[in-house]
Amino acid sequence: MQMCDIGGLRLNYRIDGPEDGAPVVFANSLGTDLRLWDDVVARMPDGLRMLRYDKRGHGLSDCPPPPYSMGTLVTDAEKLMDALGFREAIFVGLSIGGMIAQGLAAKRMDLVRAMVLSNTAAKIGTRDMWEDRVAQIEEGGIAAISAGTMERWFAKPFYQTSGFPAWQHMLERTPQPGYIGCCQAIAGSDFMTPTSGLRLPVLGIAGSEDGSTPPDLVRETVDLVPGSRLEIIRGTGHLPCVEKPDEYAALLTEFFRAQGAI
Repeated sequence: MQMCDIGGLRLNYRIDGPEDGAPVVFANSLGTDLRLWDDVVARMPDGLRMLRYDKRGHGLSDCPPPPYSMGTLVTDAEKLMDALGFREAIFVGLSIGGMIAQGLAAKRMDLVRAMVLSNTAAKIGTRDMWEDRVAQIEEGGIAAISAGTMERWFAKPFYQTSGFPAWQHMLERTPQPGYIGCCQAIAGSDFMTPTSGLRLPVLGIAGSEDGSTPPDLVRETVDLVPGSRLEIIRGTGHLPCVEKPDEYAALLTEFFRAQGAI
């Protein structure tokens, strides 16, 4: 466990791989922490310097009171990468992490040379939808949305695995202010215009059973960037890196190799 003070906020992070490795940054989804990437990182080839972190309000990072804005979450990632020397990185973002990736690429192309947009979109849901979710949490805690979230996160077969309860626990133990703050950040975000102006290599990844960002939604966003491509991992929901890490890591490895990172 390592903490980085980015100016009044401490973010928990982990770096795997050699100091001279090609830089890669992973940003996780709403309601998860950096352990989301454990099985993928373990399957990646040698020669990569991989940074994972808990965004504000999640995991072991500081949890300031909401509201949060997407601009603030993007700035957090920017400051962390600057502090740790991650430049010209491949940025892998899942769900809200993919929104952070889009915002960061539009703001600091010196930090991001390629992106993996996984189970994400330029705009996710509606403001009313997110306000309803926040109201549910304020009334009944995160447990009130847990069952519905699991249905969107995972395909049915994963429910029978020994690992399933841990992910439900991770969601339910997310600090409530942090979860609400990130909901508010997503509600106010629309990257259609800035993402359509990006010119960099992009790989999109979708889960065929994803109830949060279905494949067509991911495709709509990925297609905004010329030359991008979309891969669909069958039989997975919103977190294919958890359900099928072998397939997920293979897609990343192929994309990284095409960028000359390995």
